[in-house]
Amino acid sequence: MYIILHNIRSNHNVGSIFRTADAAGVEKIFLTGYTPTPLDRFGRVNKELAKTALGAEKTVAWEYARNIGVLLAKLKKEKTFIVAIEQSPCAINYKKIPRKKSIAFLFGNEVTGTPKNILKQCACIAEIPMRGVKESLNVSVAAGIVLFSMSPYPLPCRLRQKA
Repeated sequence: MYIILHNIRSNHNVGSIFRTADAAGVEKIFLTGYTPTPLDRFGRVNKELAKTALGAEKTVAWEYARNIGVLLAKLKKEKTFIVAIEQSPCAINYKKIPRKKSIAFLFGNEVTGTPKNILKQCACIAEIPMRGVKESLNVSVAAGIVLFSMSPYPLPCRLRQKA
C-alpha cells in the first residue's frame, strides 16, 4: 500500500499523514509537486513537518518525484492500482475500492484537489460520502479514513485489565 501526496501545501498535513501511514502499515509515501518533504534539498530536517510526524518521517519510506505523470506511469507499469481520493461525479464510495495486492492512494491539494489531467491517469476515483453541511474533510483526516479501511493488517486488540 502506497500514498501519493500531490501539491499538498501544509507541513502539518504531510506530517500527520506520515504518522497515519506508519500506523496503517503503508510501505512508501511518494511526495510530488510542491508537497513539502522531511528533508529539504540541502538535506536539512523540515522541523515543522517533523514536529507533527513525531518520528514517522524516519520510519516510513518516502521518495520525492518532481513529475507526477512519470511516477504514475512507473507505478502502472509495476501493476499498481492507483486510486485518487477526490470528490467527483464519477467517484465511487471509498468502501467499494477494490482490494488489490499493490495499491496507491493519491491525495491532492487541500483547496483545489487533484487536477483533471491527473485524475484521468488513475484506475479509479473514490470519495468519502459527506453527511453534514461542510463539503470536505481535511486531507490528513481523509487519508486516515481511507488507509485504515484498506489496511491489510489486522488491528491489534488491546485488552483492558480490571483494576
